[in-house]
Amino acid sequence: MYLNLNIGILGHVDSGKTTLARALSAIASTAAFDKNPQSQERGITLDLGFSALQVDLPEHLREQCEAAGYEKLQYTFVDCPGHASLIRTIIGGAQIIDMMLLVIDSEKGIQPQTAECLIIGELTCRKMIVVLNKVDVLRDPAAQKKTLDRLRKGIAGVLSKMAFDETPIVAISAATGENLSLLVDTMKSKSFIPQRNVKLPFMFAVDHCFAIKGQGTVCTGTVLQGTLNLGDEVEIPKLKLQRKIKSIQMFRKSYQSIRQGDRAGVCITQFDPKSLERGIVCAPNHIQHVYAAIVRLCSVKYYKRPIKSKAKFHITCGYETVLATVLLFTGAGDGAFSTTQQYEFVDELSTDDRDRFVFALLEFEHPILAFQDALIIGSKLDTDVHATDCRIAFSGRLAHIVRDSKYTETFLPELQIYKHKTKSGTIQRAVNDQELIAVGLFKKTANNRQAFVGLQVSLSSGERGVIEDTFGASGKVKLRFPEPLPEDVLSRLGAKGPPPAEACSSSSMPICRETVLSVPIESLIMSSCSSCPDRMRCCVASVSSTKRLELESSTAPPPPDDVGT
Repeated sequence: MYLNLNIGILGHVDSGKTTLARALSAIASTAAFDKNPQSQERGITLDLGFSALQVDLPEHLREQCEAAGYEKLQYTFVDCPGHASLIRTIIGGAQIIDMMLLVIDSEKGIQPQTAECLIIGELTCRKMIVVLNKVDVLRDPAAQKKTLDRLRKGIAGVLSKMAFDETPIVAISAATGENLSLLVDTMKSKSFIPQRNVKLPFMFAVDHCFAIKGQGTVCTGTVLQGTLNLGDEVEIPKLKLQRKIKSIQMFRKSYQSIRQGDRAGVCITQFDPKSLERGIVCAPNHIQHVYAAIVRLCSVKYYKRPIKSKAKFHITCGYETVLATVLLFTGAGDGAFSTTQQYEFVDELSTDDRDRFVFALLEFEHPILAFQDALIIGSKLDTDVHATDCRIAFSGRLAHIVRDSKYTETFLPELQIYKHKTKSGTIQRAVNDQELIAVGLFKKTANNRQAFVGLQVSLSSGERGVIEDTFGASGKVKLRFPEPLPEDVLSRLGAKGPPPAEACSSSSMPICRETVLSVPIESLIMSSCSSCPDRMRCCVASVSSTKRLELESSTAPPPPDDVGT
């Protein structure tokens, strides 16, 4: 028995990834080394390729491995495409790896897809080796040393700002074999025993399917969790089929069982391979379609475009990518989502939001197969593939999944997401130096003004008071201030007719400051407004409230109605 580590080979197109996979591998799978006819015709990798190399156990793992029954260490190489248009495949491949080889062309250095692969690697896998390939092209020894030193320094600077573990940098030539043994030794020194959970229900990420006459359909893929034994019944949830496992092979050798982390092919009877190109095979009834989900969002700092509520992003979960509408919200607490908690609507993610918990409601354009705590990556893939800016916007794990197709009627009404609404009014007259009458805060037909009594309000000139009572039947309220108002404020309130035209630009009256006072979110919140204070009757009162959003599928929440209506 051997310990299997899945090693992703990522990098910019034409950096030599497939050549490196071929040079390192001793065993090829049915989908290795660009066997796809289109790949051979175009000269680039179009799909994931798999191959393997078995080595002796490294000394630092020998004791643990032998105690667990492992006799060898196997590296399963996942050769990922490098072209920008194939980013979906790259993201899918990166989610099944334990360690990453980032291949860089020594002549060209870091290129756009190199940077995206670094970001994908940081989100999916923290263990990495940087491979500076094609050193044979740098024929002059002095020039080679200078170029490689410059590359190492630049790469070290980039990695110092990222979350990777200590990252070796190895210069090789995959074409000539130069320093390949050094690379293998470096891989052995970085090898580790991954955490595998074999007690969870079986789940298998399928990347290729093909038929064998008289046998059935072979699905090749990687075990994501759990174990599978010969004769077990599995489900293909996309097709709603349940079938038995007829045989199991790993790189042309038959086995009785496989476990999490293993790369294998399983033969399933009575199943058309054309009906499933990629997908999930799992324990019966373990995975169902997901129509919406809540994710605790982690933004990618290199993504420079806005992340806004109502925007659409490409969401990748496993090998599946689908468009989803995003709605952002935040709240207090430990970062765990709960339908019983109240949250605040976020219109656009800002740099300040990086320090607090931000969730996103994802509404998928069509349902996807996913499970609780699955990793998702959000991207903008409809941009120009030749652009150099980062397309990967955020990542996260599914904190809550919604399997009900009628979730707009059952789940969305349960979400307690509130949005702040500000309403401004004007001072109609002064009763005395501590009491004012305000109009315009509420509609004349408003019948719940009493709910605002006792809450604080600010004048645009800075004075703070409270709404003491309602006044009359036309939407007016009475304001009371703890101290007598300044003479200049009272004199302006006593002015007749409109102020001079230049009054709005006057600096004698301070522009009001936005001040949200601390009150329970289920109550109403008072604040000042940002209107010009030098309007008719000069002093302006402002009130804001929180209003629960009435969420509708794939639409942004409409602006709340006037306060008090």
